[in-house]
Amino acid sequence: MEFAWTDEHRAYRARVRGFIERELPADWFENYAHGVGTNEQIDFSRSFCKKLADEGLLVPQWPRRFGGADGDPWQQFILSEEMWSWNEPRGPQYMGVNWIGPALMRFGTPAQQDEHLKRISTGTVVWAQGFSEPQAGTDLAALKTKAERTAGGYKINGMKIWTSYARRADWIFLLARTGQERKSISCFLVPMNSPGVKVVPFPGLVEEGHLNEVYFDDVEVPESALIGEEGKGWNVIRYALSYERVGVPRYHRARMVLDATVAQLKREGRFSDSIVRAWAGRIVAKCEAARLLTYVVVHQRITGEDTVDPNVQRLTGAEACLDLMNFLITYVPDCLAGGDPYIANFYRSQISGTIAAGTYELQLDLVAQRGLGMPRSG
Repeated sequence: MEFAWTDEHRAYRARVRGFIERELPADWFENYAHGVGTNEQIDFSRSFCKKLADEGLLVPQWPRRFGGADGDPWQQFILSEEMWSWNEPRGPQYMGVNWIGPALMRFGTPAQQDEHLKRISTGTVVWAQGFSEPQAGTDLAALKTKAERTAGGYKINGMKIWTSYARRADWIFLLARTGQERKSISCFLVPMNSPGVKVVPFPGLVEEGHLNEVYFDDVEVPESALIGEEGKGWNVIRYALSYERVGVPRYHRARMVLDATVAQLKREGRFSDSIVRAWAGRIVAKCEAARLLTYVVVHQRITGEDTVDPNVQRLTGAEACLDLMNFLITYVPDCLAGGDPYIANFYRSQISGTIAAGTYELQLDLVAQRGLGMPRSG
């Protein structure tokens, strides 16, 4: 299979790269890109994404009737690669663009599509992802947040954890239990300003603003908040996650950070060591494997194939980043103590890299079961 870029793809990448270089401030890494969900980052992303949308670069791959340009699906991944080279200046918009929007196109009602897709396509709304709970991260089916039927819709009680952007989000894509069976889960579109929603940030090793708990105390939502069928949220979740798994091209930024690190080691006369060079070479190989697997998944999405390759890609990308993090802390530990902010930013952002977008262990389970046909136990 040949994944060479066409002239149109190369021109599109150059256009995106030119926009980024023109619009990002000189102190981007020092004063804006130091956290996921900080006020500075989110405020900048709102302005940046509006300009991106005005240039026709935010959702060109979407159908025109939903605010896009009937573009090539490959444009999404070119866009993501270039954005992640700069630590994702779109901020939370990548969720709306990469998987919430496609889920709405597939499962949303016309009213839901009218209400939400225009906002996403113009970069004017911030979404949060309400999936994980203290006992239901890797095992989403164990979630305890409940949505009980009322006369006019649903009443939601429970809590979520690790919820990026929750402090400033306008909406949350929420999973809640609507029945007694293990997989009786439904998906809801909930305004974050609803009475009974409370956000509690908490500190951690990862970037500022990344970690939040969200509590739901008798939160009333109308029936129109339900996306898809009640109790059949797994259809929506699987579809959305197939986009999320490969929506973050960590391999691309990892390769650029590795190049920056090698350049530093060369300047310091430390790249002649055969062990250092071999380790760097292994990271290059893993980054390229993750890249090619991503392109395979994009091709499969275009042709309608349903395989375990998105999970394999997620594992490969995570391993490349883990190897690079170990390489950084071994050979350029100064990056975390006043050194290159580009390298330091990557390290901090990847501390949660094997958890976010599907934990490493869950991906192994899915590959074993769906790819190798192995039983759940024994």
